[in-house]
Amino acid sequence: MTFHPRNLLLPAVIALGLATPAAATDTVKLRYLASQGGLAAHELADALGYFKDTGITFENVGYAQGGPASLIALASGDVEIGSAATSAVLNSIIGGNDFVAAYPSNGINDEVQSTFYVLEDSPIKTIKDIVGKSIAVNTLGAHLDYTIREALHSVGLPSDSANQVVVPGPQLEQVLRSKQVDIAAFGYWQTTFEGAALKNGGLRAVFDDTDVLGDIAGGFVVLRRDFIQQHPEAAKIFVAQSARALDYAREHPEETKKILAKALSERGENPDIAQYFRGYGVRAGGLPVERDIQFWIDVLVREGKLKQGQLAAKDIIYTADTKPASN
Repeated sequence: MTFHPRNLLLPAVIALGLATPAAATDTVKLRYLASQGGLAAHELADALGYFKDTGITFENVGYAQGGPASLIALASGDVEIGSAATSAVLNSIIGGNDFVAAYPSNGINDEVQSTFYVLEDSPIKTIKDIVGKSIAVNTLGAHLDYTIREALHSVGLPSDSANQVVVPGPQLEQVLRSKQVDIAAFGYWQTTFEGAALKNGGLRAVFDDTDVLGDIAGGFVVLRRDFIQQHPEAAKIFVAQSARALDYAREHPEETKKILAKALSERGENPDIAQYFRGYGVRAGGLPVERDIQFWIDVLVREGKLKQGQLAAKDIIYTADTKPASN
C-alpha cells in the first residue's frame, strides 16, 4: 500500500533556513530522554556540529521506556524535548497538554517499518490469527498499540482482541524465542534490535505497519507551546537543523551508522547493532503531510476520544509563526 502525498504542509519549513545555522537570541539548554538502540535526529545534528555557535546545547537526562513516558516528562517540565508516536501525542494533547509537533521523528515506508514477528514454526499466519495471542510491544498507548488496533479493525475484528505485553526493546528477541509471548513487535525505531534478531534466524514476519497504515510519519519530536513562545529563534533553529540531519542520514547512511555506533558506545550500549540501522524513513526535507496527523485524528474520532473538528492537523504542526494557544 503506497500513499502519494498531495497536501504538503509547506509553511512548516519554508522559513526554517535548512542550510546554515543562525545564532539564537539566547543560550538554551534542551534536555531530553534518549531511546535505547537509537539516535534522534537532533542528537545526530548535534554530533554533526549543526548546532555549533547557535547558543543551543543538549543534555541527555536518561532513557525513555517509550513515547508516553517521554511526553509525561515533557509535560512536567523535566525535559524540553519529547518524542512519541503521533497517536500518543494526540492523546496527550486531548488530555490537556499544549504540545506542538516539531518535526517527524521517524516515518514508515518500504525501507523502514515496524514488523510483527513469530517463530518460524508458529501457527500464526495472518492478522486474523493474532486474536487472543500475546504481543510484545515496548509501551502501551503508542504506535505499536494503535497499529495492532488498526490491524484488527481492518479485518473486522474487535480492536482490543489481542493481548499486549510491555517488553523493553533489548529483550524483544529473548521473550519471543523463549515463548513467553507469541509475537514480538519491533518498532520502526528499533531496526537495530530487529536486525540483530534476524541475523540469528528462525523468525518469520506476519505483517508490518505499512500493510495497515501505508506511507506515513510514525511519530513526532514534540515541544511545549510555551517554550516555543519563550524561545522562538531557538525553536526555529532546533527544527531546521534536526530536519537537515534527517536528510543527512538518508544521503549518508554508512556515516550515520558510524555516528550511531559511537553514541551507543558512549552510552554503554552495544555499538555492533548500529550496522542494522535502516534510516529514519522520513520524506526528503523532513516535510510532514496532513495525513500524518489527520489519519490518527480520524481514528480517535472513530473511537469516541475526539469530537469531529475538535483538532486540526494545521494547529498541531510547528511552523515558524506558531502562535500561542487560543483561550
